[in-house]
Amino acid sequence: MPWEQYTPTLWLGHHAARRLDIETDWKEGNRITLLPDSRCFVPALLEAIDAAQESIWLEQYLVESGRVTHRFFEALRRAAKRGVKVRVLLDSFGATGMDQHERARLSAAGVALSHYNPFMLQRLHRNLIRTHRKLVLIDRRVVYTGGYCLTDDYLGDWFDLMIRAEGPVVADAITLFANLWESPRTRGGKARVDRQIAPHSQPGSMTARLVQNAGHRRPTIRRSLHRQIAAARRRVWLYTPYFLPSRQLRRLIMEASAQGVDVRLLVAGQGHDHPSVRTAGQRHYDQLLDSGIKIYEYQPRFTHAKFCIVDDWVTVGSCNFDHWSLHWNLEANLEVASPTFCADLVELFENHSEESRPILAQTWQQRPRTQRLRERAAALVSAWLAGLR
Repeated sequence: MPWEQYTPTLWLGHHAARRLDIETDWKEGNRITLLPDSRCFVPALLEAIDAAQESIWLEQYLVESGRVTHRFFEALRRAAKRGVKVRVLLDSFGATGMDQHERARLSAAGVALSHYNPFMLQRLHRNLIRTHRKLVLIDRRVVYTGGYCLTDDYLGDWFDLMIRAEGPVVADAITLFANLWESPRTRGGKARVDRQIAPHSQPGSMTARLVQNAGHRRPTIRRSLHRQIAAARRRVWLYTPYFLPSRQLRRLIMEASAQGVDVRLLVAGQGHDHPSVRTAGQRHYDQLLDSGIKIYEYQPRFTHAKFCIVDDWVTVGSCNFDHWSLHWNLEANLEVASPTFCADLVELFENHSEESRPILAQTWQQRPRTQRLRERAAALVSAWLAGLR
């Protein structure tokens, strides 16, 4: 299916759409596999690390010392000792929970360890920019991405997902990682990396591209998402743990619903790791429900997964679709134009909807006044933080 079908100019205008189109080209001939739940993707990632022959590049935001991190770092040390070039790029703020003993053991095994954007008193505003991306590149041939962090919260308590991609789209991941590894904002080993994708046969038939948000200066994920929603004909299904949408995103999904598009929102419910964020997002429920949007709060456990389905196009990765992800963080999402891959995420969305609490307009309007006050206060704090940009 031609990638041009997924880049409508619409309201952005010819010049803006043209600028977006050249940032990352759509690539055909990929094989992309969904890995839902840590019970699926953790063994797959560890197996891939153990099977690596040439290189392992890992980029991660949240790292906390514990059983999960120990398993991954042991696998990385084994790889380095057998001659694999292992590079680990961590966000300096997100990795504060990683103890010095772990760092020393990685370095002693020959792992090249770098940290993005260390804290600087001279430029406080710049400290807000973090790399929230999660990438694992194996032998410059396969890339894994998604929302997974290295923390013991995933030992059966959190739901998340990863995706595995092979094919020409891996070149996008190589570029993203290499650019940040060699960036002046990254502290650590600065040896240049081989940016050439490893030779491969055409492994699949899916069309995809890896897109990024690089703060407000290069918001490719945000612009692409907005274009897709504006062009939606059948459905817009948004799944996110942290629902703090911008005014523009709210307007787009409400306009889509008014035009007869099936708009659904699935968010984290029970066991939320940031209850105040959940409360701030609930401030918008009245307006969205009045627009005909269906809202579900997932109940079995905290869900950290994030993706959006628009017709047969999907975007999935590290981006939470909130103010912070769309305007501050470095993020990486894989966009896929494939009815086959889309069907896998549709099934997941529907299954989780059945396990969720639907928010009904009449019931929601009867919530206590104290709940409304909490929503208003949390929303004010969220708006102030968003205004920092």
